[in-house]
Amino acid sequence: MRTSSTRAGVCTVIGLDIGGSKTHGIKLVNGAVVEDRIAGSANTQNVSTATAAQNLANLLRALGADEAEEVFIGAGGVDTDDDKDALQRLITPHVQRARVTIVHDTRLILAAAGAPTGIAVIAGTGSAVWGIAPDGAEARAGGWGYLLGDEGSGYWLAGESVRHALHRANLGLRRDDLTAALLDECGLDSPEELIRLFHGESDRTYWADKSRLVFDCARTGHPASVALIQQAGKSLADQTGQVAARLRIPGPVVLGGGLGVNQTALQESFTTHLAARGLTEVRVLTTEPVFGVSFLAERNTDQSSLSWAERTA
Repeated sequence: MRTSSTRAGVCTVIGLDIGGSKTHGIKLVNGAVVEDRIAGSANTQNVSTATAAQNLANLLRALGADEAEEVFIGAGGVDTDDDKDALQRLITPHVQRARVTIVHDTRLILAAAGAPTGIAVIAGTGSAVWGIAPDGAEARAGGWGYLLGDEGSGYWLAGESVRHALHRANLGLRRDDLTAALLDECGLDSPEELIRLFHGESDRTYWADKSRLVFDCARTGHPASVALIQQAGKSLADQTGQVAARLRIPGPVVLGGGLGVNQTALQESFTTHLAARGLTEVRVLTTEPVFGVSFLAERNTDQSSLSWAERTA
C-alpha cells in the first residue's frame, strides 16, 4: 500500500461501493478495517443529484474521510469519463487531501474475490457483466440501466411481474399467486392500479425489492415465477458468455449483487445456462464487494496511466 504521503507511517484508505439501493463505505488504516458504514444510494441513476450528494457527505463524514490519503470508489452507472467527473465533483469537497480512483462497481466484485482476472456479474437492483483478461483486455455486457435493459436484475424481475399481472388482466384471467402477492404487497385492489404506481414516484429500489415476491411464488411451484427466474438466469448467462467470448477466457466467473448472492434459484438458473456455454468455474461472492478495495489499494501505484489489470498484476 502506498505510504509516501501518509502521516507518520499511517496509511488511511476509504472504500465506497455505490449501488442501486445503498452505499457501503469502509475505512482502512494500514490495511485493517476500522469503520464500516451503510448509507442511502449515491447512484444518480436512482436518486437525485442532491440526494446522492447528501448521502455521500453523511457517509464520508461518518468514516472520517478527511484523514484519507486514498479513496477507491466502485459505482454503478460509471461508464464514461463524464460519469466519473460528475461523481468526482460530489466526492472532492469531502476528501481534498486524497487521491481518488473511480471504477465501475463490477470491478469490486472480482477484487473482493481476490481475482485479478475473470468475469464479474452483478445481479442486484440493476445488472451488469464486466471482464478482464490476463493481457489487460476488458469487455462488458449489459449495465445499460433500467430503461434500456438490466435483464436479470431485481428491477427487471419486478417489472416483468407487473407485466405478467397486467397481461392476465387484459385476457380476463383470474388473479394467480404472483398477481395476488404483488397487489397485496403494494396495497392495491386491481392490476390496473399497478400502471399508475409503476410510472409514479416509486423509485427503482422500491420495485427491485418486489422481486422477492417472484422467488417466494417460485418456491411454491408457481409456473410463471419459475419461468421468470429461468429467464433471468439465462439473460445473465448470455451476457457472461458474450464477455467470455470477446476476451477468450473461461473464467473465473464471480457472481455478486443482492439477488446473485442471496437467491439460490437464480444461482442455479445462472450456473445451468452458463454450463451450457462451457463455462463452469463459477464462484458466488462470499464477502461484500467494498472489501475488494483492500485488494485494489495494495496493488495501486502512482502511475495513474496504468490499466487496472496492470495495477492488479
